[in-house]
Amino acid sequence: MARIRNLERTGGPVSARQPSQESRKVATLEQDAASAGAHAPLLVGLPDPFPLYRGGSLHGAAIAYETWGALNAERDNAILLFTGLSPSAHAASSERDPAPGWWQRMIGPGLALDTDRYFIVCVNSLGSCFGSTGPASVDPSTGERYRLSFPELAVEDIASSGWHAMRALGVERLDTVIGASLGGMSVLAFATQFPHAARRLISISGSPAASPFAIALRAVQREAILRDPDWQGGNYAPEHGPRTGMRLARKLGTITYRSAAEWRKRFGRERLAGNTSSVSPFAPRFAIEGYLEAQAERFTRVFDPNCYLYISSAMDRFDLAEHGGSSAAALAQVTAEGALVIGVESDLLFAIQEQAAIAEAFEHNGVPTRFARLASLEGHDAFLVDLPHFDAEIRAFLR
Repeated sequence: MARIRNLERTGGPVSARQPSQESRKVATLEQDAASAGAHAPLLVGLPDPFPLYRGGSLHGAAIAYETWGALNAERDNAILLFTGLSPSAHAASSERDPAPGWWQRMIGPGLALDTDRYFIVCVNSLGSCFGSTGPASVDPSTGERYRLSFPELAVEDIASSGWHAMRALGVERLDTVIGASLGGMSVLAFATQFPHAARRLISISGSPAASPFAIALRAVQREAILRDPDWQGGNYAPEHGPRTGMRLARKLGTITYRSAAEWRKRFGRERLAGNTSSVSPFAPRFAIEGYLEAQAERFTRVFDPNCYLYISSAMDRFDLAEHGGSSAAALAQVTAEGALVIGVESDLLFAIQEQAAIAEAFEHNGVPTRFARLASLEGHDAFLVDLPHFDAEIRAFLR
């Protein structure tokens, strides 16, 4: 029987031995990261053992989740929400946790994901560090952090763990599965592994396979972390991780999350206040530099480097065509009543052609599909900031 419980520590239950000093540090770090709002998320246990797509298995694994709305008597109004690479399961405020979430204006009464109609469950990705089992979690067989002993992670595992979490919550068929970025890829992995499990599918700014551009970017991001002396082969102390590498990785990513036109409109050549040249001749002078630094610092404080490496690599290796030889073949068994695919024309990281390929694969298999091409300036991050356009598309599809 799956376990449902409040989050006390990341991962499954540790062995009965006395917690080591290392495991106590892990618990403290993870509670700080997972408790971004007023309360830590809930945990639901996964089947034990939980096999992974590329080999290996996890024992005592769990998924962190948050919910909004109520499951109806028929248990057929559930929406499963997958996140991008970095967010926690806290997508919106709730009575349990009133802090604003990362999709605050999309979830609630009368909003696109209408809590008066639907039971919405957002899961923190397997492999992440905000409550779900991942490299930063304690291995129950050793009482120590998994670190690089964590098995190789695949997007298929993120999708599978989300489905098993929903089943543990009493849902046997979903109304809708939705996700953006990594979450958009997870929707595809879900569809090919569980083709009859959802009535509708929404893939936002996703990809059937990582492009050479995205792979190159993430390779450099990972190298920045791996070459930071403080990474120490993955064995860094929680309070002394590879902060320089993480900061550089996040800055590189942030540059690609928006379009060049949006950066130009937002910052232009605006200067930072004060005389920064008195600090160093190479000190930041432009507002865009200050913005990147603030984003990097905030991310580095809460995200675990090993988790970042694992999830980043999983995104690169994902290829929908592995499931049958082509994207269309991978989705051949899908019985969904409809699919919505949303892409942004200014997206550098997940190009609009990739969403077009997803829509084509669904249509090839007779799934009624709407492909929405949005002209937003905000690039890949548009689903987080240009909410009226996404609200309109999702609201119309779920009507």
